[in-house]
Amino acid sequence: MTRTEASTVLRRHREALNRHDVQALESLYAKNAVVSSPLFRTIRGRAAIARSFETLFRMWPDYHVRGKNSLLICEGNRAAEFTTVVAKHHSELFGLPPTGERITYGAVRLYSFRDRLISGERRMYDLAGILERIGKARLEQELTVAADIQRMLLPHTRHRGAHVEAACASMPSRAIGGDFFEYLPMPSGDFGLALGDASGKGPAAALVAAMVQGIFSVEAEAAPGPAIVLSRVNRAMRRRGLEPHFVTMVYGVLSPDGCFRYSNAGQNPPILLTEAGARHLTAGGPMLGLFDEARFPEEMVSLRPGDTLVVFSDGVTDAVNDAGEDFTNARLLACVEGHHHEPPQAILNALVKHIRAFCGDAAQSDDVTIVVTQFR
Repeated sequence: MTRTEASTVLRRHREALNRHDVQALESLYAKNAVVSSPLFRTIRGRAAIARSFETLFRMWPDYHVRGKNSLLICEGNRAAEFTTVVAKHHSELFGLPPTGERITYGAVRLYSFRDRLISGERRMYDLAGILERIGKARLEQELTVAADIQRMLLPHTRHRGAHVEAACASMPSRAIGGDFFEYLPMPSGDFGLALGDASGKGPAAALVAAMVQGIFSVEAEAAPGPAIVLSRVNRAMRRRGLEPHFVTMVYGVLSPDGCFRYSNAGQNPPILLTEAGARHLTAGGPMLGLFDEARFPEEMVSLRPGDTLVVFSDGVTDAVNDAGEDFTNARLLACVEGHHHEPPQAILNALVKHIRAFCGDAAQSDDVTIVVTQFR
């Protein structure tokens, strides 16, 4: 069989595959042809081969072979064709449930011919590539679900109460991250505010953050102040033996009279903006989860109407631009001081805009969370 004749048969075969034309495909095989494939094992006879194509097209309704990328090698009555197959993963494949994602993989088909018909065909697929792509698609789906759940665990990004207004932005560096924040309006009229950051990135950090967020929520309901709450969260983490993971966290309570009590467990010191200027709130202790008997001293400051608190994770000051420069605390201070007299959402928007403009096209390397709270 000449190369031209083999090329003609395989071109017709490829075209029939892309039309999902079972009858045309059947006509290209000898009556006693044998096909071997990873999906259907060994198929004997033209009628059985036709049925296998019907099954294939049901499983993969958009099955398509890219002819432009095919390579044909012929020798006598044998030929090898290298192609690329594209289809959506709608059905179980090699025991893996469908992902609905588009899969592209390489395929090699070895043919033998008799009387210008296909008498034998052996299909070989890039199984490692297929499984890798399906695994990646499933992981992406799972991370999307996890990100949705993580967003559900966080409060609404805006809060307005009788004496307080707050706005927040939280931007993980990956699908899910280790930052979290909480608003806690209390029956007494007090308003609790917390921001935490679990060490590491990705799923591990997100799991630790979710656990600590749950512990904190329970303790904040029962404990009278920030120092005791942070101590109890720290002990709970130590009991669970989470090393080497740790969490930085700041927690404060703002009363209707403007009294703000806070303590900081290794988090970036929050910024307090007043008419007298800006200062950092530095009272606190070590990170959570490292020491059994850690102490977290409190500080109490008095806020006047219009005073603003800016609480942020280290992803803000450590944000990096294309030149490798950090955003730094100095740039953060300059930005928030320039918008001091604006409401929380406006201050937040300006800060996020400044960070994005500074970073440009540089990839985000850490989770970024900012909470701006204003005493009314």
